[in-house]
Amino acid sequence: MTFQNILVPIDGSQTSLAVVDKAVELAKAFNSKITVVQVMTLDPYIAAEYITAAQTNDLIERARTAILQNLEEAKQRFEQAGVQVESQLLEGQVVNTEIIRAVKTLGADLIVIGSHGRTGFKKFFLGSVAQSILGQAEVPVLVIRGQASN
Repeated sequence: MTFQNILVPIDGSQTSLAVVDKAVELAKAFNSKITVVQVMTLDPYIAAEYITAAQTNDLIERARTAILQNLEEAKQRFEQAGVQVESQLLEGQVVNTEIIRAVKTLGADLIVIGSHGRTGFKKFFLGSVAQSILGQAEVPVLVIRGQASN
């Protein structure tokens, strides 16, 4: 089995950086292209005017700037390792839904994603994007676990 296009969702955390390193190894082993993505979640009430009337919203623009910086940092790490990479900012209301949509749109055949390793109440209240992706993805998913935090 080979992987032509690996999707690497990030969130700007240290766990994301560990995922980049693992994805570099896989891309080199399979001569794969990487598409690194980050989702900007849009609250429908805050973003309604922004989406429909193309008006600016300072909070949204600051989030967009931070996400673009995260994507650029990850992209540079891939490029420095000699891996072909593209980046894309995704927008939507639910992170895992947008990642699954990107898999289909971009034709990814593997997802390499980090998990923060939350347990107990934190996992219950904060949920797990990686766990949701595992349940929804129609392609293989490699979960890189970060340090556990209770």
